[in-house]
Order: sequence, then C-alpha cells, then structure tokens
Amino acid sequence: MLKQVSIYAENRKGVMQEITAILAREDINILGSVTNDGAEYGIVRMVVSNPEKALEALTQAGFLCRLIDVLGVEITDEVGNLNRLLLSLAESNISADYLYLSFNRASGKPIMVFHAEGPFEVESCLRSKGFTLCGMES
Repeated sequence: MLKQVSIYAENRKGVMQEITAILAREDINILGSVTNDGAEYGIVRMVVSNPEKALEALTQAGFLCRLIDVLGVEITDEVGNLNRLLLSLAESNISADYLYLSFNRASGKPIMVFHAEGPFEVESCLRSKGFTLCGMES
C-alpha cells in the first residue's frame, strides 16, 4: 500500500512551483503525480518519498492536504497490459477512481498508481490474479 499526498491548490500561476519548491527544500522526491484542475481550485495527487513529511511541510505552508491509501501495480511495458489490469478490476466489480503512471526505480518497470474503494481488499484480489503490488523507492 502506498500513501498519496492529495493537495487542494488554488488554480493560479506559480502554485505548482510553490509546491515543488517546498518538497525540494524538504528533500522529498516526487515519484509520481497527476494534476486535475478546476476553474478556481485543483487537486494535485503525488506519491512522494516521505508522505508524512510532505503533508506536514505543505500544511505548514498553508495548503489543504491529506494522505490517502493508493495501490501501485507493477506492469510490463507492453501493449495491452493496462487493459489487462483494468479488465481484471472490472471482472472483480472494482472501479478505479483515478490512475496515473510512475515507475519502479529498482526494476525500471512501469507502475500504475490508482485509487479504489476498499484498497486492502483490492490489493488481495489483484495479488490472487497474479499482479505484483509494490511500494516505490526514492
């Protein structure tokens, strides 16, 4: 199980640089991220090397943040592997709320990071179907 930092940020010029500057200052590596914007606010979702420290630093800087359990599934870099993962989820009546790509620094393989309801049950289900779930090294 991975911990993701979800940051609710104002949609204005320079805000991503502010976030990344805080993380850089705290020596926190961004391992994967996705940004969803809205008219006034957006959500920046990140898997980082030290999620608790990131949460503390960003909160102290005035950002509204929280930690969320997400799953990281290692897949091979081949045509159709994301579809195979999503099909396995669908066959088990599991819906991924969102997903984004990162990679395992040790193996060099892609990692699909995703959120679904009941992450511990989803993790067990995917392991039983032969998927490799993992954390990410910084």
